[in-house]
Amino acid sequence: MSTPEPPRETVDWQAVAHRIPARCGAAAPTLDVDRGDPADRAWLREAVRRVQADGNRSADTHLLAFPLPERWGVDLYLKDESTHPTGSLKHRLARSLFLYALCNGWIRRGRPVIEASSGSTAVSEAYFARLINVPFVAVMPRTTSAEKTRLIEFHGGECHLVDDPAAVYEVAAALARETGGHYLDQFTYAERATDWRGNNNIAESVFEQLRWERYPEPAWIVATAGTGGTSATLGRYIRYQRYETRVCVADPDNSCFFDGWVRDDPGAVSAHASRIEGIGRPRMEPSFVPGAIDRMMKVPDAASVAAVRALERHTGLRAGGSTGTGLWSALLIVAEMAEQGETGSVVTLLCDPGERYLDKYYSDAWLAEQGLDIGPFTAAIETLLETGAAPR
Repeated sequence: MSTPEPPRETVDWQAVAHRIPARCGAAAPTLDVDRGDPADRAWLREAVRRVQADGNRSADTHLLAFPLPERWGVDLYLKDESTHPTGSLKHRLARSLFLYALCNGWIRRGRPVIEASSGSTAVSEAYFARLINVPFVAVMPRTTSAEKTRLIEFHGGECHLVDDPAAVYEVAAALARETGGHYLDQFTYAERATDWRGNNNIAESVFEQLRWERYPEPAWIVATAGTGGTSATLGRYIRYQRYETRVCVADPDNSCFFDGWVRDDPGAVSAHASRIEGIGRPRMEPSFVPGAIDRMMKVPDAASVAAVRALERHTGLRAGGSTGTGLWSALLIVAEMAEQGETGSVVTLLCDPGERYLDKYYSDAWLAEQGLDIGPFTAAIETLLETGAAPR
């Protein structure tokens, strides 16, 4: 869905023409409308400064090693995006979206900013909205975790919950029209708001941090897709820098991305909402760039939960379900490389902290309610980590 243009001033051109004095010899008066209110320009300069300052003072996120036997000749890393000021990978996206919209003149002084989100992006966007002193409203599925709702409100945002997850786009756009605000539309603008050539994007950061490791150019980077912006940034940067690294996207149950990518079908849809918050979509989003991706894996939700719990057992790190989706695929790639005698490094993402999902992915009651049995996947992960053998 395209972003509605911000409300424009209604100009009575006939009235304007009458106010312009006639000029001798002039064929017609020149109409000149200046919308550059000095107070608005001053506010814009300050807003951009504040958003840029946030990026400048935020230290880069860590690249953490996952313990694997050194003899395998394969190293696994997690890019820990949970250390951003708002606790997730979406902090990068929110900063880019705000700068993009501000510089396009879409976010205006005193006007609300609206977003359709499954939670984490809205947490980060609420932070930036408060930073530049504009109202923020997040349109989200009613099933969004209570902790994400609390965090959005903590940062000064308002939550507008809807029963149908597929309705978030339409409702967000309608709210923007009704309030005279701006619909950020992360699902359209994620892939273009980020400078994928560099400028400390996540791809450039990963390669810089791997520089002194034994395999500085990773064989694979594994991402997950909500908007698709991260995988687009990774794939474009790798091609731009002429690296041989390949990008794999792990897709959860109830998401259409895998089917749409395999069938090359931009019209692919899913009738159900993803249980893994932040990733998986019911439609092929405009920011999902299939050509930037080398491989996709469909990951059962039970495998995602088993992987995220294995992460805590083996590293002490607690993360959200999307991290588990990516980690499961990364471990399968590690096993493939070990079995084939290949050496190299694999990188995946730690997207956000597990504390946001204690009532879901860390709750046995929730698993039972969803009918998810993580036992076979838990056993498969432990066997893989002991022997290097992938599940058959």
